[in-house]
Amino acid sequence: MLVSGISEWARRVRELRCEHGWPVYTGVTLKELQQEEEGVEVEGVSIQSLKPDQYILLADERDEEAAARWKYANTLRKSDLSVRDRALQFLRFAVGKPVTGEELRYVSGDKTEWARRVRELRTEFGWPVVTKQNGRPELPVGSYLLEMDRQSPVHDRKIPDPIRAKVLRRDKFTCQDCNWHIDEWNRADPRILELHHIVHHAKGGENTEENLVTLCNLCHDERHRAS
Repeated sequence: MLVSGISEWARRVRELRCEHGWPVYTGVTLKELQQEEEGVEVEGVSIQSLKPDQYILLADERDEEAAARWKYANTLRKSDLSVRDRALQFLRFAVGKPVTGEELRYVSGDKTEWARRVRELRTEFGWPVVTKQNGRPELPVGSYLLEMDRQSPVHDRKIPDPIRAKVLRRDKFTCQDCNWHIDEWNRADPRILELHHIVHHAKGGENTEENLVTLCNLCHDERHRAS
């Protein structure tokens, strides 16, 4: 407020974040994110000590496509959809590209449940939404990415995030059948990594590291067709 010298400084900060793509996070959003996503940390900052009116710029690089998402976010925010459905529609609009937690919070109507609903999309409804903590370590803190516009099979949706992360790290983020690596992802070849039950879940196979193997979605489908 002192730097800007204007009464509308908060609106201008929001414009920097939403319309111009600067990764500016509030203390409120970071706390909500940390509560729902295990392992969220910002180097040199105690998230729990942040005040609601404190802001952090997480990277000195802006998102060039933020303006287009901003227009769609405004439309979704005014819709009658549930918080979870608004978040899903926004992620599908930007499939293959990261969006920020601040954007998802805005789309949700600033409701505190936004982070929980996004986590549910991954853990209960099988949408391949990844973060820095659960499958895409190269993503910035607080970013979410819908890898592909498809849901995983019902039997694969209950794998706990900590187990999922351990298996992906063990298998070096590589499909164990065709050797496709997550770094090869691109919009022309939008394969994703999924976890396959060696002993099928329907036959009593458990969600343990020993019973799970990393496959790309193509090899995963092929395994199920052959079984």
